[in-house]
Amino acid sequence: MQSANSSCPASIPALSNNNNMPRACLETFLMATSFLCTINHFHMVASVSLADDDIFNLDIVSKIHTDHDSITKASSDFGHIVEAIPNGVFHPTSPADIVALIRLSISQPKPFAVAARGQGHSARGQALAPGGIVIGMRSMGRGDHGHRVSMSPSSDQLWVDASGEQLWADVLRATLEHGLAPRVWTDYLHITVGGTLSNGGIGGQAFRHGPQIFNVHELDVVTGMGEMITCSPDKNSDLFFAALGGLGQFGVITRARIALEPAPKRVLWVRIAYTDAESFTSDQELLISKPSSASGFDYIEGQVQLNRTLTEGRRSSSFFSASELDQLAKLLLDTGSAAIYYIEGAMYYNDDTASSVNQKLERLLEELNFVPGFAFVRDVSYVEFLDRVGREEQRLRAAGVWDVPHPWLNLFVPRSRILDFDAGVFKGILRDAKPAGPVLMYPMNRDRWDGRMTTATPDGGEDVFYAVGLLRSAVAAGDLERLERENAAVLAFCDREGVGCTQYLPHHASRDGWRRHFGEKWGRLAALKRRYDPRGILSPGQGIFPAAGGDEAGSDSL
Repeated sequence: MQSANSSCPASIPALSNNNNMPRACLETFLMATSFLCTINHFHMVASVSLADDDIFNLDIVSKIHTDHDSITKASSDFGHIVEAIPNGVFHPTSPADIVALIRLSISQPKPFAVAARGQGHSARGQALAPGGIVIGMRSMGRGDHGHRVSMSPSSDQLWVDASGEQLWADVLRATLEHGLAPRVWTDYLHITVGGTLSNGGIGGQAFRHGPQIFNVHELDVVTGMGEMITCSPDKNSDLFFAALGGLGQFGVITRARIALEPAPKRVLWVRIAYTDAESFTSDQELLISKPSSASGFDYIEGQVQLNRTLTEGRRSSSFFSASELDQLAKLLLDTGSAAIYYIEGAMYYNDDTASSVNQKLERLLEELNFVPGFAFVRDVSYVEFLDRVGREEQRLRAAGVWDVPHPWLNLFVPRSRILDFDAGVFKGILRDAKPAGPVLMYPMNRDRWDGRMTTATPDGGEDVFYAVGLLRSAVAAGDLERLERENAAVLAFCDREGVGCTQYLPHHASRDGWRRHFGEKWGRLAALKRRYDPRGILSPGQGIFPAAGGDEAGSDSL
């Protein structure tokens, strides 16, 4: 791939640190070094009045990289499905640098787009900035010597301040030094705090504590106006709730104050098998109904393993032994089921509860209706359990099947329609599929979600809805096209049958699709877009609002 603009210089010289440099000289300097063509060909002329002097002091131009490797990396994301070539990659060393970059953009007659990129783990373009500037958030940790995770000052306040570019794995490491940990985790820890909070952040603890966005006390956000705003449920609350789950549309999250709890040392990690969806979902709903004081699981998820995946798939697993996989395959053949369903649970414990945890698990399993003899238990450390997908990543990288297209489809399905979804999708559309990658299916309690946040959940007011994740990878020729067709068929089925599902980590091909996605929230979000990003420069890759230079960003006429 060539640099975005082959006629532009490969790098941009640093600006002078002389605070008294005349603006006319600075503008001439920028033009002489082809800064115009590096940042989206915006037209800087002598009459332009740049924003505050801090833009010059921060020397932001020297932090924009236009080399081949930087541009190539920032042109795609984890999905490897869409591509959008930026004109540069910005490497800030502080949130003030981000403020300066955004102010520079909006000072132009035609502003350039800006998108924050942590680990680039989005699948459909949230981290992309076509023709604009991608902010490489991870550079901020290096600029502050990594000291961007700080604990609450007193023992009666259980929270941690984590900068937006920090990996959850690093947050875990820092909080464990104090015997504490965040209450909710995504299954994969090597993604950034700002990235997950801009989407929702769901995992097996969400049934009890809600998603990660439900466990945030305060944020620092740099808006599309170049303003650094501290917000919380009580202070600048409209921005707080907009940014949480806001897909990067209202600002760049640079700090989050996250709730903590005492961290356990060990985990009983359990998988129990079912051959019918009704027993599987009934037991899951029983488990998530137990109050935190009851003897239940601390983590609950579920998986669906389709017939061909189990009988013809690879004979290795991060959890099951080869002999256990043989047992499960035989169960599938003996019963003629279309799939095996697993409840995956975790029971936390410490030294003082080690003697009773096995009895506690036995009593819990007696309440459930899984296939007799098909309960599998592992005793692991808390860190080993939380970082289980990180270990799987290493295996997939070694096999060359990590950096491949990931046409994921994540849905929230109302509880009342989950068996219809199972019948139409797992026993219908995907019955003969052989997907590479897990299929997740587990319930969450709606009262653990705050409707003021941007993330969309199913309409209808049911007290439980399911997360269903088709987390499949395209590992062979033709896989991407086939998986995309299957995803389209799943969405068409849900629409045709009135299932009422909502996408999580959403993707819509039109702005009308986005309007339907957000439903009754749309008008409020459009107004907030006009307020906090009126030039439409933030995160344009998903096409939610008009991009920079188009119509007004939050126009209700979309």
